[in-house]
Amino acid sequence: QVHLVESGGGSVQSGGSLRLSCSASGFYSSTRLMGWFRQEPGKEREGVASILNDDSTAYADSVKGRFLISQDKAKNTAYLEMNNLKPEDTAIYYCAADQGDYYRFPSLKASTFDHWGQGTQVTVSS
Repeated sequence: QVHLVESGGGSVQSGGSLRLSCSASGFYSSTRLMGWFRQEPGKEREGVASILNDDSTAYADSVKGRFLISQDKAKNTAYLEMNNLKPEDTAIYYCAADQGDYYRFPSLKASTFDHWGQGTQVTVSS
């Protein structure tokens, strides 16, 4: 069973930066997909960024040019560097992972991922 633990959330003013980390354990396959999602109260979970084991990435249009997803495969850790944060980025951010499947490209669909972290709150004030 894959276990994910997020860290790095918090409160920041508009224009500020935060870095989220997702530490993973329990992988059995070298073929892996890791992603970051976010969810506001009453809204659907939204894919923010994802990264494959070959380091190919995908981003939601709303965060392109501001957010950067990366990974340290030796540490089984994924990161989300968030810059120029806006109040509309306020949400609970979730780390997600999947493994063992054939991935044509990094997915931003929640249904692709089998494993989820507990979430970390990011609040951006204006």
